[in-house]
Amino acid sequence: MKTGLEKGNKKSMQITVSPEMAASFDGRLIHPVLSTVAMVYHMEWVGRLVIEPFLDESEEGIGTEIQVKHCLPAPVGVDVVFEAEVIDLTERQVTCRVTASHEHGVVGEGEFVQRIVSRQKLYDKFRELSVSE
Repeated sequence: MKTGLEKGNKKSMQITVSPEMAASFDGRLIHPVLSTVAMVYHMEWVGRLVIEPFLDESEEGIGTEIQVKHCLPAPVGVDVVFEAEVIDLTERQVTCRVTASHEHGVVGEGEFVQRIVSRQKLYDKFRELSVSE
């Protein structure tokens, strides 16, 4: 990894909850609010933004663990801010505290762990595990 990634480094992003992000299964709307799946997706994305500037061309980051608590609903049309902050890191692992919030409070919170691996080894593993025709 390139130098500069340290505890306390942060990234944030803002989204507006769209109907596609709402809680639904098999095309059936359950609740017109940000689904837990969509929240986790954006938590991973903002965590990815933290590490990207520090990856060497030969490296890749992969999510290996995420723990979240969904605290408040975020209805369709509401703006939600996602933030990731590095709380622990080693040469090959970065742990971020991740949060999602809107004007009424914390929508979700948790931790996201990413491993830093060799890009070549990762893609070799993808090929090894791929279904052959």
